[in-house]
Amino acid sequence: MDIINLDHNASTPLLPEVWDAMRPYVLEHAGNPASSHALGRQARRALETARETVAELLDAGVDEVFFTSGATEANNLAVFGLAGPEVGSIASSAIEHPCVVEPIQQLVLRGFVQVPLPVDVQGIVRALADWPSDLRLVCVMLANHETGAMQPVHELAASLAANLPFHCDAAAAAGKMPISFHRLGVTSLALSAHKFHGPKGIGALLVRRDARFKPQLFGGHQQQGKRPGTEPVALAVGLAAALRRSTQRLEAVRHHVVALRRRFLDLLRAGAEPLVLNGPEDSGLPGTVNLSFPGCAADVALMKLDLAGVACSTGSACSSGSLLPSPVIRAMGVPDDVLRSALRFSFSGVTTLAEIEGAAGRVIACIRSLRTSPASPEANSRKR
Repeated sequence: MDIINLDHNASTPLLPEVWDAMRPYVLEHAGNPASSHALGRQARRALETARETVAELLDAGVDEVFFTSGATEANNLAVFGLAGPEVGSIASSAIEHPCVVEPIQQLVLRGFVQVPLPVDVQGIVRALADWPSDLRLVCVMLANHETGAMQPVHELAASLAANLPFHCDAAAAAGKMPISFHRLGVTSLALSAHKFHGPKGIGALLVRRDARFKPQLFGGHQQQGKRPGTEPVALAVGLAAALRRSTQRLEAVRHHVVALRRRFLDLLRAGAEPLVLNGPEDSGLPGTVNLSFPGCAADVALMKLDLAGVACSTGSACSSGSLLPSPVIRAMGVPDDVLRSALRFSFSGVTTLAEIEGAAGRVIACIRSLRTSPASPEANSRKR
């Protein structure tokens, strides 16, 4: 049985044209971009061209782009680098990715206070009526990785003092929607290449040039000393190539993915009711569909779907080993049976209509099987 991949939020396949751009720097051009000889200068030109491409596509300055190993490192660097030495409050929401939540928890151990931002039933962050007077940092993602809900980052940033650090995790959004770093009004922004058909192991952190940013790594002069270490030229080239391709095809891909989403939801609503859509119906990222199937435990459904050849998830890939309900869905205040039966399906521009229809058929069969199982809560309620 062929596996149908509906877990593109965890990672997307590397595109051939991205590999074509990377290949010479993997197999042929081995220079270190910090070396002063011809091979080093060749590597440096490729690296800086990649940096210029990222800056151009995301409306940032070239000196504001720093390559990292991915969004996890970028988010850690931002949280620790922008919080500052004086303890105070850090405002963030319960829908943030673990690689933002856990660094904040480390700062709480150092004396900072985490102030929760409220989230509505659609999974959208709301501003506080009164911001703490000792606020040191605000962290709000651009789009949620589990529900696709877009967050009002620009509005939140505009409501704060201009010099207050504001970090935005854009890993779920980059390559899927237009992003202007300068117009968002944030201090820093993180992304990861493998979320938009680039290579794993490379991401970027954009940091406003006037920000008070304290480096967290030491041992080299690379990247203005803010993120030292030998830069992976081939990976940076791949990130830039993937971001350019994604940006150039934004509208075409969005149109395609919107059609896939509608077909997927129509089929499941016809064959797997009752179900609940967690998140916006139309206003979020269309490639993310979070559905609850009351009466079906999510972990059991996930295993059954895996055996049926459908790859999906119960949350972010970084926390998929956890048996606990999703903190994102919990924060939305849904009923317990909705919380404990939530599954995330995600797809991209390379997903086909045949895959969507085939996956929907397998999901329907699995959900019906679980609901008629003697051990299911739904079957037991009918017996009573």
